[in-house]
Amino acid sequence: MAIDVLKPGLATSVQDAGRPGYYHLGIPLSGALDQQSLVLANLLVGNDEGAAVIESTLLGPELQFDAPALVAVTGADAKIKLNGNEAPRNTSFTVQAGDKLSFDFMKLGARMCIAVAGGIDVPVVLGSRSTYGLGAFGGFNGRKLLAGDKLPVGTPAASARAGRTVDAALLPVLEKEVALRVLPGIYFHRLQEVSVQSFFADTWTVGSEADRIGYRYKHGTPLKFQDRTPPFGAGDDPSNIVDAGYPYGSIQVPGGREPIILHRDAVSGGGYAMVGTVISADMDLIAQMQPNHKARFVEVDMAQALEARADRRRRLDRLRAALAA
Repeated sequence: MAIDVLKPGLATSVQDAGRPGYYHLGIPLSGALDQQSLVLANLLVGNDEGAAVIESTLLGPELQFDAPALVAVTGADAKIKLNGNEAPRNTSFTVQAGDKLSFDFMKLGARMCIAVAGGIDVPVVLGSRSTYGLGAFGGFNGRKLLAGDKLPVGTPAASARAGRTVDAALLPVLEKEVALRVLPGIYFHRLQEVSVQSFFADTWTVGSEADRIGYRYKHGTPLKFQDRTPPFGAGDDPSNIVDAGYPYGSIQVPGGREPIILHRDAVSGGGYAMVGTVISADMDLIAQMQPNHKARFVEVDMAQALEARADRRRRLDRLRAALAA
């Protein structure tokens, strides 16, 4: 079977669990920005939890199915419409041949995962079906979806069934203001003490430059770096360094003005100092932030970051257990 894209939405692409293992070649993780929503959507329709889904941003697509299918939509809070009638979130439901699935603008959250039993069956590239837009490969023709695209769907598992749902207590809460835990980075010492204090004390606002590559935060106090003689190979700006690798979730502050958190499609290295890294357990929160949503940065140490990662794994295990019952 196949899914016809009638309207693509604002930024819609095929994503799965991602493409780890190629950072040394300059190829980032890619994959769904909100990994928990990916896992939930796939489990609801009986897929492997890392199967390829349709990820949409702020405004979802309009899709038409050419055969019966089982669908689940997770992530952001938006009205789901099947032939104009409201359909449930976080619950698997059936569609028939000719049915149209559409969405209102997302009220809370910024990204939805639309899973179909059998998974979106685009070619595997470097171990993943995820779209990497900057590299123009993976997903559907290496790009965001366009009207007229036809997405192939794989064979559903025998366990796929309609009406599978999950207790709301197991779902993350969508909020307009979040706390993002940060592990200070290898260039954190370059900040002046006054800027160390303001970075964690201020409330920062998501700018319009918020996408799969990175999120820019505004309206905090500009950061000041320690005076220094620029080393050979670095630029004159105090935020410049000799090129280094950028971890997933790392925070750079070009010119000391606006922090940018690098997400799953970001480049793997460059010449800006990384003052810290958002811990892996909180990266899904960033994926669900809309422009003008607010964040506070909270300093943690390695032990706290590892415990947060273990807690996230425990929550995912509870989700898996609930849907396996």
